[in-house]
Amino acid sequence: MTTKTMRWDKLLSSARFGEQQGTLAMDLGRTPFHKDYDRIIFSSAFRRLDRKTQVHPLSENDHVHSRLTHSLEVACVGRSLGTRVGQALGKALPDFVDASDIGALVQAACLAHDIGNPPYGHTGEDAIRHWFLDRDNAHFLEGLSELEQADLQTFEGNAQGLRIVTQVESHRFDGGMRLTYGTLGAFLKYPWTVDYVTRGERKKFGCYQTELPLMREVATALGLIQTGENAWCRHPLVYLLEAADDICYGLIDLEDGIEMGLLNYQEVEDLLQPLLAEQWHEALQELDKADNTRRRLQMLRGQAMEAMVSAVSSAFVHQHDTLLAGQLKGDIIDYCPENVKQVVHGAKKLARERIFNDSRKLAVEVGSYATLSILLDAFLRAVRECVLDGQATFRNKRVLELMGRSAPKPDWTLYEAYMRALDFIAGMTDNYAAEIARQFSGYQPPNRN
Repeated sequence: MTTKTMRWDKLLSSARFGEQQGTLAMDLGRTPFHKDYDRIIFSSAFRRLDRKTQVHPLSENDHVHSRLTHSLEVACVGRSLGTRVGQALGKALPDFVDASDIGALVQAACLAHDIGNPPYGHTGEDAIRHWFLDRDNAHFLEGLSELEQADLQTFEGNAQGLRIVTQVESHRFDGGMRLTYGTLGAFLKYPWTVDYVTRGERKKFGCYQTELPLMREVATALGLIQTGENAWCRHPLVYLLEAADDICYGLIDLEDGIEMGLLNYQEVEDLLQPLLAEQWHEALQELDKADNTRRRLQMLRGQAMEAMVSAVSSAFVHQHDTLLAGQLKGDIIDYCPENVKQVVHGAKKLARERIFNDSRKLAVEVGSYATLSILLDAFLRAVRECVLDGQATFRNKRVLELMGRSAPKPDWTLYEAYMRALDFIAGMTDNYAAEIARQFSGYQPPNRN
């Protein structure tokens, strides 16, 4: 039996979702993939990531990362990975692209990889799921199909991200940002629907029922291999996006941990040293030139990233045929040398044990459940009344007015109305969500001291 395989000429499609155009011709020095990057970075959805939690919510330390700075760093690493892979693959790629195009495509996808995160990051995701799973809120789900209920009870930032870039942002419900199919493919980390999660076959999913026709269109345009009903194999470049994310948050979490006083520098140096074992003497000479710990850490992190980028790009090239067949198991880092795997796993373990359990972080995270509960109760109650009754009470009218263009129309389905409400809530920054919830809880006069 012949093994199915994907083709780079389709996987790197420069045609735009929502438009009938697309060649890789230069336009004022930009390829379509550079345009994708620009469209993302200038979007309001991306800009709001500046006030969304990466690890430490509502941190007052300016050196601690937000979702925006994290996304920018992941994009930089992704560009390096894509360019190196493009250089190594050479003639295996179609004539209409070069290594820099691969770098730009991966960079754009990486830039958007967290764009669907709600306020408070992963804790916010769980808070939204918790609200829909609460028995006291079961009546909100009446009248929805099983899969529609599952979308809400399994709220997923990755699926919300696809909704943002293809629906909500820019050309609203008319192609969204109108990114290229190639970039959308590299962005789609989980090209399957929620039922694969509810059956226990997958841990995450990348597409709500609302965007299923769009995902089918993207998968068809790219020639992704279908693996089941409403499920496809991953675009090969997704593995570079994930590796860039792993490299950044593995190293950056540790850097933030030192900034927050949760780790000491020597612990991090000891962890990263195996990456630089062969040139440790030379590396140490450079590190000793740093005039403070922060600069020494930055130099060490740069050297460690370089070693990891080299290892990941080599692993990708070695697994090239398996990737095109859609048969790679695990992550691309699993195919890297042992010292790379040990550092990535060790960094995650150290973060789990010493950073993620910080009392300051935990207190804000617990509070985020109350914040999002207040918002969900108010906005979903208002949209439910609007759809089911065709009108709203005075209070709920005011709530709907706050939603602006996300407010539902009386002829919408309840599921569509809920999704628009989640667009509004998930788009909030940490600060805005906390402020609106405080105001909804009752007016408090400003401090006049």
